[in-house]
Formats: sequence, C-alpha cells, structure tokens
Amino acid sequence: MSVHTKKKEPLYYQLYLSMVKDIQQGIYKENEKLPSKRVFSDYLGVSQNTIDAAYQMLVTEGYIRALPRSGFYVNPLEASLTIRQESVTSVPIPETGDMQNEYLFQLSTNSIDVETFPYATWAKLSKEIMYSQPDLIYPGNQQGDLCLRQAIADYLYKYRSVHCTAAQIIVGAGIEYLLMILNVLFDSDSLFAMENPGYPKVYQTITNCGRTVEPINVTDTGIDIATLRQSKADIVYVTPSHQFPTGVVMPIGKRLELLRWADEKPNRFIIEDDYDSELKFTGKPIPSLQGIDTAGKVAYIGTFSRSIAPSVRIAYLVLPPILLQKYQALCFHYSPTVSRFEQHTLFQFIKGGHFERNINRNRNTYRKRRDALISALKNSPIANQITIMGANTGLHFLLQVENGMSEAELIASAKANGICLQGISPYYLGNSPPMAHTILLGFAHHTPEELQQAADLLASIWKT
Repeated sequence: MSVHTKKKEPLYYQLYLSMVKDIQQGIYKENEKLPSKRVFSDYLGVSQNTIDAAYQMLVTEGYIRALPRSGFYVNPLEASLTIRQESVTSVPIPETGDMQNEYLFQLSTNSIDVETFPYATWAKLSKEIMYSQPDLIYPGNQQGDLCLRQAIADYLYKYRSVHCTAAQIIVGAGIEYLLMILNVLFDSDSLFAMENPGYPKVYQTITNCGRTVEPINVTDTGIDIATLRQSKADIVYVTPSHQFPTGVVMPIGKRLELLRWADEKPNRFIIEDDYDSELKFTGKPIPSLQGIDTAGKVAYIGTFSRSIAPSVRIAYLVLPPILLQKYQALCFHYSPTVSRFEQHTLFQFIKGGHFERNINRNRNTYRKRRDALISALKNSPIANQITIMGANTGLHFLLQVENGMSEAELIASAKANGICLQGISPYYLGNSPPMAHTILLGFAHHTPEELQQAADLLASIWKT
C-alpha cells in the first residue's frame, strides 16, 4: 500500500480508496484490528491527520468500526454486498458531445483549463468542513444556508452593484433549477421572450415548463427593445453584461430603456443572467440591471460554474420583494438542492479570499490566452478575411470568415484537421437566419503557445 503526493487526489482519499479495495478483496479480514494511526503514519510517511481522515471515512461508510480505547476493526461484509471486481453489463450510453481527446485543439465555448482549479484549497476546506461540522448532514434552509447567502450578497454588492439582502437569495443546483422556480412565481398566462441568438438550455428549460417563448433578435447593443415592445411578452430573459453567444455588452442607456419597459405593467419582469461578468478584460463593468432597478422588476441569476469550475453546480437567484413574497407563499415546502457540505466549502472559499484570488488569477490567465489567439489570427495569412467580434468579456469571441466557405464548411474542415469549434447557427431560435459564416472560438483550454499553433493551422486550412 502506498500514497502518491503527485496525484491530484488528497492523500487521505487515496488511502481510503486503497483500504476499501483491500477490505473488499479480503486482505483485511473480518474483525481484524487495523494498525494504529501512529504506526500507520510512520509506515506510510504521512501525517496522523491523513490516517485519521481516511479512517473516519471508512467508519462513516461502515467498512470499519471504532472501539473506545481499543482501536479500529474491520466490519463483516455480507457476501451479497461485496462489490464485484468484474465489469457489469450495462446499457450503452450515447455520446452527447465531442470527447476532449479526439482533437488536437479544443476551441469550443464550454472548454476550460482544468489546471486553474484550486484543487488543494478546495479539498482542504471540504475535508475540514466534513469532519468539523457533522451536523451539516441534516437538511438546511430551503433557500440555502444563511452564511453562504450573506457571502454572496456581500460579493454581489461589492463587485456587481447588486442591492439585496441574504433573505432575497435562493441557492440552487444550476440555473435550470432556478428558472423552474421563477416559472412558478410568474403569472400562468405570462409570455416569455429571450434573446436570439441565445442559450439553448434556457430556451429548453422554459419551454419544458409549458411556456411559450418568443425570440427577439439581438442588435449590436443587445436585445431589440422596439421588437420586444411589439411582442406580447411579459417576461424577458437577457444577458446584458455579455450577451451569449454574440458577446455584445448592453450600454447603460439601453439598460434604462429595458427597465422602463418592465415598469410599464405590473406583471412585467426581467430575468438578468450575469453568467460570466467576472471575466471582463477591458474597462470597468457596467452596473447590473438589478443594481439600477428602482421598481423591483429584475430577478438576477448568477453561477459559480464559470468562475470556479463547471462541476461546482451552485447558482443563485436574487428575487425582487414582490417575487420573494410569492416564493415564500408557494415554495415553502421545497428542499434545498445543493449539499450543505458543498455550500459551506464555497462559503469558506469566499470568506478566506480564495474566490477573489481565483477570479483575478483566471482573469489574467484568460486575458493572455485571448490576446495570444487574437494576435495570431490578426498576423496570419487570413487576417484580411476575418472579423473578430465580442472579445472584451468571457471565454470566447466570434470570428466571421470571408473566404467563400459556409459555416458548416468552416467547421467540417477544422474538425477534419483536429480542431473542435462551434458555429453560431445552433444558438438561433425559430426561423431567424443566422449570421453568415460565423463561428465561436473558445480560448480557455490551451496555453498561448498552443493557441498560436491552432491559429496557424486554421489559417492554413481556411486560406483561399
């Protein structure tokens, strides 16, 4: 048995996995006494705290038991419950997307650099909370634990000019869950509108709730408010700080105009999705819609999946007072959807300054990568055939290629040469014609040197 300091998994977790395997295979016999923490730590060359953490996980899962003043002993395992070592036949699961290792370069919008995630810090905080706060195993507040909601409220006020109390915040497992909550709070006959092009998952979530969604075209300043006024929509979903996928930033004048539209009728509301506002590379961020809303018309949504990691499925919803009253009346029976252990890990991550440092580090890292890719494209043989758009915020930008190739041809030729990227067409709703020969280029997954290579390869493929 051994543990490896160079592995990403914490030492205590490596030890836990190894001992589980040994117990299942009968290397540790039923009722056998395990080595003391001191003896085991000397043998493996790790701290006693590491041994203790592994032992406690084994106790929690029933593999071993602790006897006072005696030590730790292996529990009997029912033969029928012993985990099989051979593979189990299962129904094949169809692939839902491109596999990372199929391509030389991943330039899709959902790719990130996994090395930027603070594994050690997150694991340390998670471990400490797991064993220091066992009461977190019980259900918490339906809106999320107060400490995390207060930390989110403080952060939003400081960095996004969002004015709210912890009582207005609902923590949930992803924006899809929060959108389903909002569906309950809006009038049953309300018609939805959303930006076109826009985020397909949002469209699907809203329509799955039985709502009608009217696509409203996006101009170079955001959603077309004149068209919105002509529609019968009562609720509009927007991404004003960084429109997805075009990258357009809604100017302050248009934000005020949109707020005026909402204030004209009592049942009108705006859903503001501020999904990656932390990743703005130039200039100061424009205040959120919620921050300049004086009539209580904006429901504000944000997520940590972009700023920390995609698997950290913790999102939050800030409700205006009138919708908060409805939530408390209609949704009081809801259960929290995010583990309290994960909530408190995130709380300590924010409280300790790790979140802010991670944001600053990521912003600098991704700015360098964006600059490298843009510079490589502008200095390539296809420089006079391309137009770059929406590059000031977020982890992707648009590239319009005027070389006679269609969007489909651009994508197919890139993939045939080992480059995974996306076109803009899938983000259009209804029958609206998409922007011609336009693709999305994500730059988060690769180093500046690799992005230079990717740009050189694209230039060689697309040069006409």
